[in-house]
Formats: sequence, structure tokens, C-alpha cells
Amino acid sequence: MNELIKEQFLERLSGIKLLSLDTDGVLTDGGLYYTDDGEELRKFNVKDGLGIQRVQASGVKVAIITASSTPSIAHRGRRLGVDYVFLDCVDKLTTLVGICDEMGINLNQVGHVGDDLNDLPVLNAVGCPMTVVDATDEALSSALFVTKKRGGDGAVREICDLIVSLQG
Repeated sequence: MNELIKEQFLERLSGIKLLSLDTDGVLTDGGLYYTDDGEELRKFNVKDGLGIQRVQASGVKVAIITASSTPSIAHRGRRLGVDYVFLDCVDKLTTLVGICDEMGINLNQVGHVGDDLNDLPVLNAVGCPMTVVDATDEALSSALFVTKKRGGDGAVREICDLIVSLQG
């Protein structure tokens, strides 16, 4: 990242009021685990969880917006005290606009972390689009910031720590 882009990114990130997160490939490694009964499971990173709690303590609201309908995502969100959790979301941008309306903010005050094609409308609309290093090429091209860590391996914590350091 060149210095001008880095400066612009840090300025935008310091002004966000909402951090929006995808789940599969961002909060998880994108792998799906199934029990013998067909129940779908995901592995979440505890370091990401602490990062989310720290960013919320700094005054930034957090939303999880995912196309998945797996209840474990809602359970994880509740356990962390996440402000907004939306499952089975086909149109993430419309959902995000609704959250912004409720909060009285605009999309320029939102940072979104997404990693795949269904995140592109959001990544292209928010003020601070971010992705993980193992994202699709399209998501990588749409992001202002790419983490050093892979999805599910501390990438969200990396972003949260940066937000906390900028927000004071």
C-alpha cells in the first residue's frame, strides 16, 4: 500500500461508527464441518472475539451480516454482545443501509470486511472496504485494506486492533 492510500485508509478507518463483518471466510476459515446428524458447525477464533469486544468498548458498533443461516453464528454474536446479527441475508447492502438508517449514519462511516462475490456490493459502497489476504481476487480488488492474516486466523482481530489504536 503506498503512503497516500495508507493515509486515506487510516483517515477513513478512524472515522467509522460501524464495523460490518461477513462470517464465512472472515470470522471463520470458510471450512464447514458436519456432524453425523448433518448439523453444520463452524470454528471461530477467540482472538477475533476479543478484538470485537475491544472495538465495541471503543464506541464502534459491530454488525455480522451473512448469507448463512446457521444458528451458531447468532450464538457467537450474542456471546460477544454484537450489536446487529443478520443471518440468511441475500442482499447485504440493503440490510446495511437499514442499520445505518437506524444508527443515523451514512455508508461513508462504515467499515466492512468481506471476502467473496456476495460482499462486492457492500465493499463498493462503504467508506472503508476491507478484506482478508485469502479473499477472492474480486474482493481483493475492491478493498482499501487487506489483512496479513487469513480469514478465521486472526484477521478480524488485526482490523479491530487497528481501529482501537486509531479511535483512542
